Amino acid sequence: MYKLGLTGSIATGKSTVLAQFAALGHETFSADAAVHELYESPASAPIAAAFPQAVRNNRIDRRALSALLISSPLRMQELNDIVHPLVHTIILDFMERATKKGARLIIVDIPLLFESNHTYEFDGVALTWCSPEVQKQRALARPDMNVEKFNFILAHQMSQSEKKQRADFLINTNGTLEETQEQVARIADLCLARSKKPN
Repeated sequence: MYKLGLTGSIATGKSTVLAQFAALGHETFSADAAVHELYESPASAPIAAAFPQAVRNNRIDRRALSALLISSPLRMQELNDIVHPLVHTIILDFMERATKKGARLIIVDIPLLFESNHTYEFDGVALTWCSPEVQKQRALARPDMNVEKFNFILAHQMSQSEKKQRADFLINTNGTLEETQEQVARIADLCLARSKKPN
């Protein structure tokens, strides 16, 4: 099995690329989706305890939490210290289940892969990237996004140029969906060629 990590800065096309890998029939996992579920599950208790101002109807209100972090940016690390270990456990469980199913290629989307201190023993890492202009345009088109929040998120992410130096595969998402799909299919083929067939 080939374990591929997928990462990239905000609004560089990670979700689109992950969906394209899934459309090819591969096992995929989204850390963002896992965090969404955590915020609405009993596992959110440590987050609620640390950030009670962000709790609404026994759930973590992402908008309130975001506003709190923007006003107190030093608390971002506190949140990461709570969330990352929880997501790490969920990812390891996903990998174990995929291995038992005999998957030859799995893709795990972790936006802060390079920024986190966790290792997942990936066989390779693919990076989505685009121009700063396209990135900003995409980000500001999202609901509840504004320039202040966008700049705050960027400030807590490694630069795209540094991420490029660390990645094994680069996926340029500046172009059309079809052009992105071609890159995804090519990378999937390369990973499958390198994968270890299940016993």
